Amino acid sequence: MRRRNCGAELRRAMQEAGLKIPSLTLATRRVDPTGAGLSQAMVGFIVGSGKTAREECSERAARLLADALGTPITDLFIPELSVVADSTSTPRGEMQTTPNAGPEPLMTERELLAYLRKSGSWLDVEIREGRITPIYAGRSRRFDRQQVLAELQAAYAAA
Repeated sequence: MRRRNCGAELRRAMQEAGLKIPSLTLATRRVDPTGAGLSQAMVGFIVGSGKTAREECSERAARLLADALGTPITDLFIPELSVVADSTSTPRGEMQTTPNAGPEPLMTERELLAYLRKSGSWLDVEIREGRITPIYAGRSRRFDRQQVLAELQAAYAAA
């Protein structure tokens, strides 16, 4: 799950509920059926806005935070589509979140690397080997997410 608005919605919900990180940690323990809840460090990473803040978290962590804050999970988090080329449980047609919404905007190199959780050197090798084809806009490279995923899937299927 990805935080909405870089966690601003989470921090707003915390303020409205009158909770700080330690009290939100206790609240996650109260709503967790196992009683474990989230650690104070994890809550800090998810709701924070500094260098150590995390944009993504597990669905369990997102659910516990939303339940502890009494807010619908979709008000605080955006479900992420998996980067895995083939899903064993969800038919490809059900993975689309916005059907007929038109073409997706092209991704910058930095956005693609963050999305795939890869390094710049990895991308350079993939382009050099012909497994990924960039779209050049002036001097910068842009990428169509669907095209890149299809190219990677084809390359790994051929290997």
